[in-house]
Amino acid sequence: MVTIITGATQKPMASEQLKTYFQNNTDLNGYLYIGYPIIGTVNGAYPIDALWISPDKGLVAFNLIEGKDYSDYDIRQDDCANKIEAKLKGYNQLMKRRTLCVDINVITFAPSFYTIPEHDSDYPLCNEQNLGEVINTLTWEDKEYYEKVVSVLQAISTIRKGKKKRQALNPESKGSKLRALEDSIANLDNRQSRAVIETVDGVQRIRGLAGSGKTIVLALKAAYLHAQHPEWKIAITFNTRSLKGQLKQLINTFYIEQTNEEPDWENLEIIHAWGAPGGGERNGIYYLFCSMNNIEYSDYLKARNQYGSSDPFGELCKKALSEAKDISQVYDAILIDEAQDFSPSFLCMCYEMLKEPKRLVYAYDELQNLRTQSLPSPEAIFGEYDNGNPRVKFNISEEGKPQQDIILEKCYRNSRPALVTAHALGFGIYRKPESDNESGLVQMFEQDTLWKDIGYEVADGQLEDGKRVVLQRTPQSSPEFLEKHSNIDDLIVFKSFKSKEEQDSWVAEQIKCNLSQDELRPDDIIVINPDPITTKKAVAPIRELLYKAGVLSHTAGVDTTPDVFFANDNDSVAFTGIYRAKGNEAAMVYVVNSQSCYKSLFDMAKIRNQLFTAITRSKAWVRVLGVGNAMDSLIEEYKQVKEHNFTLDFKYPTKAERDHMNIVNRDMSDAEKSKVQKSKINLASLISELENGQIYLDDLGEEQISKLRTLLQKGE
Repeated sequence: MVTIITGATQKPMASEQLKTYFQNNTDLNGYLYIGYPIIGTVNGAYPIDALWISPDKGLVAFNLIEGKDYSDYDIRQDDCANKIEAKLKGYNQLMKRRTLCVDINVITFAPSFYTIPEHDSDYPLCNEQNLGEVINTLTWEDKEYYEKVVSVLQAISTIRKGKKKRQALNPESKGSKLRALEDSIANLDNRQSRAVIETVDGVQRIRGLAGSGKTIVLALKAAYLHAQHPEWKIAITFNTRSLKGQLKQLINTFYIEQTNEEPDWENLEIIHAWGAPGGGERNGIYYLFCSMNNIEYSDYLKARNQYGSSDPFGELCKKALSEAKDISQVYDAILIDEAQDFSPSFLCMCYEMLKEPKRLVYAYDELQNLRTQSLPSPEAIFGEYDNGNPRVKFNISEEGKPQQDIILEKCYRNSRPALVTAHALGFGIYRKPESDNESGLVQMFEQDTLWKDIGYEVADGQLEDGKRVVLQRTPQSSPEFLEKHSNIDDLIVFKSFKSKEEQDSWVAEQIKCNLSQDELRPDDIIVINPDPITTKKAVAPIRELLYKAGVLSHTAGVDTTPDVFFANDNDSVAFTGIYRAKGNEAAMVYVVNSQSCYKSLFDMAKIRNQLFTAITRSKAWVRVLGVGNAMDSLIEEYKQVKEHNFTLDFKYPTKAERDHMNIVNRDMSDAEKSKVQKSKINLASLISELENGQIYLDDLGEEQISKLRTLLQKGE
């Protein structure tokens, strides 16, 4: 049976008929790609209409004809074969001395021909009637190269490798171990590659754990669509500003790798969700929506004063949608990263700005949600038509059809122990209850099957409401090489200190050791303070100690522009709050002042998600540090994770218990929250948010900026 992967194509009718042929001929094997690969040439991108790789027939490229014009089809076949051969010869594993060990065949498939006209037999011209005859004539002697060529085709890109060559002299150093890790995960896997290529004429959702490659997949998907349809207007949008530089680098690298050209940044926009007046880099989806539809634009301060600080952006989007009359549809495709950070109203705004057939792709990880509000189902997000039918409906996956709902279960960033620890702390699996009638759990999936979707399996018990269950990661979802490079007590360190000064001194000494002895680079290290409000002040003592030792550092978004996370020259250690850390990663992660994530009078799930997000920024080693009794309690939870051999052992809560848990452990009443939020909306709070980079001056109204500059100078 042939596995069919459907990408973007400009020849939809012929593509569908070719897919139908392979679906009906189940005796054939291999992979059929529609609209892939794209080959870079001296003349730019050269998309292959369709490509079949078979263990028996070799590689077969299809030139598709939608109509009946087959003039110069033989020249096009030669051109196609030569370009594929040139690409494959770049892979040593496919060569024997100077000979390519992959048979390349080209067939022109013209299904609209009722009878095939006379043609040169060396250049096959087929419709559905004679395609089988031509395929039966094909043979491949070097069948042992099948798996290698499949690997080459599915790899798509090697963009995970470090930005510059890593130098490490000591084979046992962390630098050497990191180089081996980066080499091992350089290529995308089959599921990620499929997520990049498969293109839905409508809404597509990509779900995955932290470290599963969602941002990479989304960036590559934007570049792939741009290469296939350079005339399309495509936007990729995001919430975390520091992602912009990463997205641009990923897109640029992949696009050049595939096409030998730079992207057309006029048609492929990397654009922030909010935006502000001024054009250029200040543009945003919400600002464009307002300006194109004659809606009053609101900056952050105005929105916050009107709606409070819980979700002012979501309320603004809802208001703008309600006021817009004939909405301007300007984009052919929009891709949304970190969608869990947005309200449904923003996703609806993006949907409304799209031309038919409304190509919207959104990627998210529910556990990195720092708003404590889950995204509803697609049917609930996008609403209904007047007749009651949903505007967006996800259908059951069919063979040969692009998937609407893709789950990336394999984690390539975090080791199994680190990921299970993050889940255990995030959910409160081993959290000690404060009373006999309370569960220690902080939050839980509404659907128990989601645990299996994200790469867990039942090791013991039953995954059912009210039953004890033990969940463990599978070797497939958490590759062993991610944890084998170091012993467990080096992979993960939880440490409590008597004072903040003692913690800060320890961190500074460890960073100096990382740079001088461990052969790590400054951009291999991130220091995260979970509480975004206090970050600038909280990390200042560590930065001062490093400065005295001659180690450069910066606070992301404060000492750098909002769109930059790592310093451009990569010779500076990054310090950050949790919001700016999202979407970024480093080999060594220090999570400081973690005691703030143990307990909260309200929004317990939010602070636990902060800790989950911080831990999962690490692609090798993580240090979770804090002060006092709350940190000691977190350490007790981690000890339980370790004693259970990094499994999750708990009683799955019933529906009634989940409802109760949400009320007790996560949320206050609306009235209580409103009272707390009103007390927070004052100048001191706003100054703190400005200081740590969560908010920027250009988010505020110009009337307030002059006065705030004076106040901020005093605050510093």
